[in-house]
Amino acid sequence: MFLLRHGQSKFNLHFSATRRDPGIIDPPLTGEGHAQARAAGLALRGRGIRRIVTSPYTRALETAASVNATLGVEIVINPIVREHCAFTCDIGTPRTELARLWPRLDFSRIEEIWWPAAAETEHQVLERAALFRAEMTALRDRSAQTLVVSHWGFLRALTGEAMENGSWRRYDLISPAT
Repeated sequence: MFLLRHGQSKFNLHFSATRRDPGIIDPPLTGEGHAQARAAGLALRGRGIRRIVTSPYTRALETAASVNATLGVEIVINPIVREHCAFTCDIGTPRTELARLWPRLDFSRIEEIWWPAAAETEHQVLERAALFRAEMTALRDRSAQTLVVSHWGFLRALTGEAMENGSWRRYDLISPAT
């Protein structure tokens, strides 16, 4: 499996400069974030990826769409890979609005309000990561052909490592440390 942290968002840009929540709900990518996503798509070409699993946050959807412009594979929306709910940027966009904005994607399997109503504990995010790992392990061979577009908090819970915006890595479900 491959993991990709979404490209730089408007939240990331402001938060990294001030260390304060700028109050941006479900922020889009910056120009730099779009460039990071395009670069990831090019780097991931030819690696056997057959589907993209992405978080429903706008920054992840934009990243997945940009990568998919190169890969041309199925995109699956899965809120289990969403960010660790802790900031204003972790308030999502309702399902019906996402479906209007992204008519080629299938949002029918997610709730209208798919993000949590309150901040999540680290334990809750670790449990979500474990559930996702179990779901992907059950897919056996298909998991190796999957790219997951997610967020800093979820990817850290899954791998134990912090990933930079636009960075990607292989992830072995059997031996997660690799």
